[in-house]
Amino acid sequence: MTTAATLIGNGGAPDGPTIEITNEFSTVHVQRVRTRNGVRLRISSPRLDRAIDIDALALESLTWQTMDTFSRFLATPFGPSEAE
Repeated sequence: MTTAATLIGNGGAPDGPTIEITNEFSTVHVQRVRTRNGVRLRISSPRLDRAIDIDALALESLTWQTMDTFSRFLATPFGPSEAE
């Protein structure tokens, strides 16, 4: 199993409060962190024990997408099935 520590490649020191965002399906924690490669946004899922540090360009690229992109992404949220 891949843990949050494994997915966060640059480590990083928290820089501010952790914000929790939750609904009936999921809970995530969002936190600004400083890494050796600059500031990142750490998004973590406590339930799945997974996390990722995202840089500004990757975050900006989210704004280029339509909601249809996210709907297709969520059709297979953990990647393609073994048969694909």
